[in-house]
Formats: sequence, C-alpha cells, structure tokens
Amino acid sequence: MGRMGKSDLKDLRARIDAIDDEILELLNRRAEVVVEVGHAKAGEDREFYVPSRERAIYERLCERNRGPFPTEAIRKVFREIISASLSLEQPMKVAFLGPLATFTHVAAMQQFGFSAQLVPQRSISAVFEEVQRGRAHYGVVPVENSNEGIVSNTLDMFMASDLQINAEILLEISHDLLSRTGKIEDVRKVVSHPQALAQCRRWLEENLEDVPLVDVASTALAAQMVAEDETAAAIASEMAATLYGLEVVKKKIEDNPNNFTRFLVIGRRTPDRSGRDKTSLMFSVKDQPGILYRMLEPFSSRGINLSKIESRPMKSKAWEYIFFLDIDGHIEEEGVRAAVEDLKAHCQFLKVLGSYPRAR
Repeated sequence: MGRMGKSDLKDLRARIDAIDDEILELLNRRAEVVVEVGHAKAGEDREFYVPSRERAIYERLCERNRGPFPTEAIRKVFREIISASLSLEQPMKVAFLGPLATFTHVAAMQQFGFSAQLVPQRSISAVFEEVQRGRAHYGVVPVENSNEGIVSNTLDMFMASDLQINAEILLEISHDLLSRTGKIEDVRKVVSHPQALAQCRRWLEENLEDVPLVDVASTALAAQMVAEDETAAAIASEMAATLYGLEVVKKKIEDNPNNFTRFLVIGRRTPDRSGRDKTSLMFSVKDQPGILYRMLEPFSSRGINLSKIESRPMKSKAWEYIFFLDIDGHIEEEGVRAAVEDLKAHCQFLKVLGSYPRAR
C-alpha cells in the first residue's frame, strides 16, 4: 500500500466530519423523543430513571454491534447519552458517600454519568437522609467488598429507613500510589483509608518496608492531604490523582487484583421487572431448634437461588440477630412472592429492601 497523501487524509477527515454531523443530528432527534417521553411519564406519575430500561438498551446495542467500534466502549458512550437525555426530562440529583474522588463517587459516575448532579455527603446516614427527605432523587452507598466484607453501616441504615434498593453497581477497585513528585524515593509516609492500606499490605511491605502508614477517613482525603505534602504518598483512585493534581508513583498496587466493591442505589420506589433481577430482604427470627432450615426451605423447595446471607446483631436485644438475604428473582414473580410469604410466617418481622436488576 502506498503512502497516503495530504489530499487523501483531508478527504478522510472530511468524511469523519460529515459522520459527526450525522451523529449530532441523530442525538438531537433522540433528545426530542426523550422530551416527549418525559411529558408522558409526568402525566402518569412514573419514575424517569428506569434501571431495567437502561440495561436493556446497553445489552441490545452490544449484541447488535458488528465492529470495529469496541463493544466495551458502547456502554460508556451510551451512559453519557442517557445521562444527558435524563437531564432533559428532569435534573437528576444523586447523593453519594463523599468526598469527591472516592470510589463511591466513581461508582455514582459509572451509574449516572456526568450530566447528573452528584452531591457528596459526609456519611452513609446523610445519604439516606437526603433521599428520604426528597433533597436527592437517588443515593449511592457501598455495601460490601470482595476482600474486606460487609459495610455494616449501610445494612444498619435499612433498619429505620423505608427507602428501596433501585440498582446495584459492581466496581473493580484498583489502588494507585500517588504523590506530588511521582518519585518513590521521596515517600516518607503513606496515607489512606484503613481498608485501602490493608488491601495493599504486601506491596507496601515489599517496596516501602520502613515507611509509616497513616489511617485517614477516606482515600480522597488522603489524596487531598498529600497534595500539600511532598514527603507523603496516598493510596487512592486514578480520579483522585486528576482532581488533586498528583503524579502516579505506581499503578495497581493492590495485593489481590480480583477486588470488587458492591454499591447500592437507593430510592423511594421499587423498579419494574427487568428479567434478571435480585431481591434483598431483612428479617429476624425467634431462636429455636431447626430455625435455620425453616428460613431457607421456602427458597430451596422452589429452586430459588440465594446469592447472599448475612447476619447482624440486633442493637436493641442481646444475642438476637437480623438476617440480610439476597435471592435471585423479582418480588412480583409468583414463586419469589410465595417463598417470602412462607418465610414471613417464621419471622418476628420481615422487610423487602427492594427488587432490582442484577449487576453484570
């Protein structure tokens, strides 16, 4: 193949410009339809954010993609198209456990895109409060990490809250070592959240053996502190490096590369069925022989998969426990509803926390 001349390159760029103009025209045509959808929903008092509809869009487009545009990029592109479209229907305000550049912030951006108004909160309880009082449409909170386990504060908040789980987000957690200079020889202390330090323990012992480790409230706060101290390094996200003007000393220093955190999107209504849903419950039972079997038998007998069971002590009564259960299926499905009713007969109380699309 001969070398491409300037005129050929100019023609190709002109073709790209023409295609971009077509894309822009189509985006505006799509936006006009979205506005009509918003008017229709307003008349029916329906939610304008529908997680099951979004997932159906992503899956349909990924299946139809014939390349060479990478399939993994389709969700990112359409995440922003959908985010911008939702902002036309109604400005979306989302509370999340802050500060900025935490992994919860990253998860909220992954779910809602850049066009949503993402508002950091100081605590998990504050996120619940913002949504409960209607000051935010939705909230994003962490619930468990694949290495470090459950986030107990989130589960505890459901005890007193009527909010529903609307969606879940699975975020791969990758820790970077950040500093002002980007040089490992300048590091005299490492600052981060205790979980992040624990998840990078082996790397720190092998590469910064005699450097003291300092616990702080969040990875983002660590990055903020390091931005003012040339002798310190932070373990934080790539977003934190960008936000606080830090250099990357070393990327991906987590000991276990298979490190995910699960986040919950909380709202005031239960989403419609998507076809691949999960239902979360909380309940307490009287302590008696065979009670564990009777708790699980309604699901086992109907072939319903239990994806998680977690217990927490009741703060009001010693040696009594609250159980949290995740099962496959939507509460509107006949088998799931019947199993929950059977379980309820053995419970002191039972509460459905939500049915929502399973994260991929």
